[in-house]
Amino acid sequence: MTVLKLYEYVNCSTCKKALRFLLNNRYAVDRVDIFQNPPSKSELEKMVAFQAGDFRKVINTAGRAYQEIGLKEKLKTMTEDQVLTLLASNGRLIKRPFLLTEKVGLIGFDPAEWAKLLK
Repeated sequence: MTVLKLYEYVNCSTCKKALRFLLNNRYAVDRVDIFQNPPSKSELEKMVAFQAGDFRKVINTAGRAYQEIGLKEKLKTMTEDQVLTLLASNGRLIKRPFLLTEKVGLIGFDPAEWAKLLK
């Protein structure tokens, strides 16, 4: 059985819903604290590829860290490589939950989308 690696924040209600969905559907889950162990740069690159190449989709724009460092303005002059390096160093900047497999990359939680794509 394949074990799904779920990057989450344990106090995030959306992450809790995603975990419950996975467990209820009998997926084996390896839970990873996204703040303590953010996805690697190569994992982020794979996720961006699943997001049609749009690296902005993996950024947690609602988070305090995003606002504190003024990332909205900085993004205007940063390269994708610079952004992914930054995200890999600070899991608070990454939208969650974050689930990456060989065949699919899911960010945020939409039960219908997750059910369809995890078949």
